[in-house]
Amino acid sequence: MTHKFPPSVLDLAAQVRLLLMDVDGVLTDCKLYMFPDAHGNMVETKGFDAQDGISLQWLNWRGFKTGVISGRVSPATEARAKQCKMTYIYQGHIEKIPILEEILADAKVAGENVAYIGDDLTDIVIMNRVGLSIATANARPEAKRCARYVTEAAGGNGAVREVAELLLRAQGHWEWLMKKYEIPIE
Repeated sequence: MTHKFPPSVLDLAAQVRLLLMDVDGVLTDCKLYMFPDAHGNMVETKGFDAQDGISLQWLNWRGFKTGVISGRVSPATEARAKQCKMTYIYQGHIEKIPILEEILADAKVAGENVAYIGDDLTDIVIMNRVGLSIATANARPEAKRCARYVTEAAGGNGAVREVAELLLRAQGHWEWLMKKYEIPIE
């Protein structure tokens, strides 16, 4: 699906060097799956979108740093973030402002050079502190009201891919990607 991004959003996306996001409701559809292991202990896992994953790798190839800040701790999130070559993996943090400040200092970027994708109330404090705040289509109404852009796709169903396309297009990397995969440019 090709998206038509508003010019004001493209302008903000052109300044982004770091993409951060929540996990549940952004990289996933918010569902948690519980399975018993061989000893009868419950193990939690989640479903992730493959197209979101490859788009995060494309961002990595073009020099973007990416990361997650999640209130839940999940081995599945850790594994997925590593597969997607994320620079920052923070879990178990409902209070996200100190984590954002730590990441900004480490990455040596200003808030206006950060995009953040969120879906719930705990994300709004970060959305208010970055240059490009994004809510997923399935986000809470409060998060959507605070966002500069709301994705057409829901979390866990291509929302991250949509944002990656936005960033790649805004910064002139989309044609490079099309050539790499031998796709005629639109």
